[in-house]
Amino acid sequence: MAGLHRLLLENAQQLVLVCSRGEEYLRREAAASLAVLPEASLVVGLDGCIKAVGQADVIRSQFSGATFERIIDCSGKCVLPGLVDAHTHPVWAGDRVHEFAMKLAGASYMEIHQAGGGIHFTVEHTRKATEEELFNTFKHRLERMRRAGSTLVECKSGYGLNLETELKMLRVIERAKQSMDIGISSTYCGAHSVPKGKTASEATDDIINNHLPKLKELKLSGEIHVNNIDVFCEKGVFDLDSTRRILQAGKDIGLQINFHGDELHPMKSAELGAELGARAISHLEEVSDEGITAMARAKCAAVLLPTTAYMLRLKQPQARKMLEEGVIVALGSDFNPNAYCFSMPMVMHLACVNMKMSMNEALAAATINAAYALGKSDTHGSIETGKQGDLVVINSSRWEHLIYQFGGHEALIDYVIVKGKVVYQNERCGTMSSY
Repeated sequence: MAGLHRLLLENAQQLVLVCSRGEEYLRREAAASLAVLPEASLVVGLDGCIKAVGQADVIRSQFSGATFERIIDCSGKCVLPGLVDAHTHPVWAGDRVHEFAMKLAGASYMEIHQAGGGIHFTVEHTRKATEEELFNTFKHRLERMRRAGSTLVECKSGYGLNLETELKMLRVIERAKQSMDIGISSTYCGAHSVPKGKTASEATDDIINNHLPKLKELKLSGEIHVNNIDVFCEKGVFDLDSTRRILQAGKDIGLQINFHGDELHPMKSAELGAELGARAISHLEEVSDEGITAMARAKCAAVLLPTTAYMLRLKQPQARKMLEEGVIVALGSDFNPNAYCFSMPMVMHLACVNMKMSMNEALAAATINAAYALGKSDTHGSIETGKQGDLVVINSSRWEHLIYQFGGHEALIDYVIVKGKVVYQNERCGTMSSY
């Protein structure tokens, strides 16, 4: 196949396709056995999409007359799909390192929240920060996520709680979407907490009557493109009725429902999400058996966040029960000032150790299923012809090292590639020849 192509990755010891038949998601047995090609190569075209995947000798003969902007010899290495982080809060000012000590001393999340800390502390600082300050810190965080292998990240607003600051955060996310080589799914999370001076009912009315119409207007004018709507459905925050009203209003303007549910108390959030046609629900530490059944039936993804359960010493989500019942299980880092983790390899490790997932299930959850949770599994989450060329190359002969080596991703990852373009290269890898 003559002509110019963007990238050839050749002779990989293992090419981890994840899936190979255009599956939207993997569940039950399919998530437990991933598609892996030995001694394989792949080609990414100038449009950033994967043109061919196959045995190294087949690809070599098929593209014998072709030229490539970049060739990387992957002998002895593994190639995986770019990782997908299905839940983050990366735009904010005001970290909460001081609260970590309080948590270690035994203070609960809600005790800190009610004492004016938690989300409210970050809201105060985010409101004061300029758009430029927020963009610069956000950009730095995205770069750290990318170095750890994430090539598609869900990014929420939610530290404004008033229209002006929520829009400031969404503009920052939009700017990164346009200017950075990383995939972003943006989420309006104005119902992250009840703002000081308002009741939950007043906050709900403000979101439905003021925030969402403005988002619709900005979407129509092309200024801001929001993908998802999120609500923190929780005791003392937004109850089931308020959550229903906000999510339905968001759905009515074309947003995917993707919200926080059943984290600290059983709220019947899973049942609500299944009923409303939610694409995904996050946390679910306190989900009911009925909620699990409803999510499986509705093909509503469960975005599990092992870092949060670990740091807050919460009950672990019932990953095994969800997997066995046919729920589409995805993973996210929940990166935020309360759970400061950029690394999906570490999230996968925690999912395996603390939530009893297998390494295959964890990788499926951090690739194709996380992409499904964002409505993007047609373009992301696996190495298949026609999909976007988002890839991670690791310096190991078995892909499982990415999960096994807890905290070892900085030394393991040689290249992170977005749309066939190398966006991160480990300093030990010299420049590769092109011809």
